[in-house]
Amino acid sequence: MSSTPFADELLATVQASPAAVGAHDKDSWVGLFATYGQVNDPVGSRPHIGEAAISKFYDTFIAPNTIVFEVENDVVAGMSVLRDLTIHTTMSTGVTMRIPMHLRYDVVEDGPASSLKIDRLFAYWELRAMISQLLGAGSDGLLASAKLGPQLLKNQGLNGVLGFMRGLKGVHDAGKQRVQELAAALGARDIPTVTTLLSPEASLSLDGVSEASLAEFVSGASSLGVDKLLAAGSSVSATVCLGDRRGVGLFEFSDNSAAPGTLASVRLYF
Repeated sequence: MSSTPFADELLATVQASPAAVGAHDKDSWVGLFATYGQVNDPVGSRPHIGEAAISKFYDTFIAPNTIVFEVENDVVAGMSVLRDLTIHTTMSTGVTMRIPMHLRYDVVEDGPASSLKIDRLFAYWELRAMISQLLGAGSDGLLASAKLGPQLLKNQGLNGVLGFMRGLKGVHDAGKQRVQELAAALGARDIPTVTTLLSPEASLSLDGVSEASLAEFVSGASSLGVDKLLAAGSSVSATVCLGDRRGVGLFEFSDNSAAPGTLASVRLYF
């Protein structure tokens, strides 16, 4: 992680989010976002855009629960902060969900005072796995599921419920397998295989900020290790390592029907 003062300010802005969540301070949490900020949680579901929508998101998913952030690693890259963590969510019935996650916060200077605000929050976690965990938690889990449905409908409306359930769609295990194949091909410096896994205009980055050519990327990521792969929507996030450096990788799949199953973007953050 960068040690520059500005990086510290970005990290402090992001750290204010779990602090407000833990304190159940709705005004402070909603106030962390820029004027047209958005929450993508989970990635693949319909985003919540603007103060009113973010406020309803808080009412639905944060207010009824006790949420603890177990952060393992932070990375600051440009104006983004990436967090590798596990969230422990205790619901009103007492059941606690353990949710592996990667978070990406894009931060901007916003308002008359150019204060640092969260422009976009992307939460990479697996909705299907969470539902399975909840349903497998016995009577408390079933009761929590029964409560969650009406909460969603009350705060989000039918369209909001359908938008949330979009998080069930995505690349799933096939996407994670593709990412593992890419890491293996990079390790073998197998450029033909790497090329087949990427869409023709794929965006590549070794630091999450600057673009890299295919040759630069293959050379720089030849020892790439991937772990904790999470499929969310058309993306896979992963805990990544290069040598003794640990970071977060974001792998975005193409929505171009001419290049099905290929990666449109691979960005590594260290």
